[in-house]
Amino acid sequence: MWRKLRIVILLLILATVIQQVWLDKVDLAWKRNFYVAVYPVNADASAKVGAYLRTLTAADFEPVAEYFAEEAVPYQLGLRRPIELQLGAPVGEAPPAPPSGGGVLSTIIWSLKFRFYAWTNSPEVNVKPDIRMYLLYHDPAIQSGLSHSTALSKGRIGRVNLFADSEYHQQNLVILAHELLHTLNATDKYDLSTTLPVYPDGYAEPERTPLYPQDFAELMGGRIPQSEARAEIPKTLGQTLIGDITAREIGWLR
Repeated sequence: MWRKLRIVILLLILATVIQQVWLDKVDLAWKRNFYVAVYPVNADASAKVGAYLRTLTAADFEPVAEYFAEEAVPYQLGLRRPIELQLGAPVGEAPPAPPSGGGVLSTIIWSLKFRFYAWTNSPEVNVKPDIRMYLLYHDPAIQSGLSHSTALSKGRIGRVNLFADSEYHQQNLVILAHELLHTLNATDKYDLSTTLPVYPDGYAEPERTPLYPQDFAELMGGRIPQSEARAEIPKTLGQTLIGDITAREIGWLR
């Protein structure tokens, strides 16, 4: 009996994996655009962050949609705006944090919890979203640095740590765009131990001569290389590009 049950469970898992692979292939053919819902979260449960969230409008996130529209032009997708963002209502409860240890089993359990959270915390927006990004805003006066953001391609959901201050808004959009591409299968292109972009995939202009300093960051590389040992955080999306490797991962380049 137990053997038969195990076989059924394994077949269900296999069917789910096959279905997900098929859906990814269909979605990343870019026959239509992706609708993204962004849900603000008061991560500090503070009055200051709450006041900042009340100032947010859909127009604040329009530069992200415009950025992807511009970056897609060289790849001739045939879509004027491949990604559309919608601002959803604030969500009161923060999504579960990823495990600090990073073990396989704990990561699987966390991903299931996160997907269940997203299923139960998705305020209605005008168009049913393909991607849901939960924006955890923090008070920079309380928290000097941001913990690592994360996003899942399975379920197309993201947990993004940002600062609740207009001074950081443009940089927040860079982080959001980076995590959004993770939901579309893009991979990080920087060294996790140093945060430096990996050459050549993490460089916006790997063929540039001289190589340094670079003027742009590859979006998934995360930083603008200034030398072999130093790189700067881009302040705006205008200082980033989507390179060919990333474009291939998300289906823009065959």
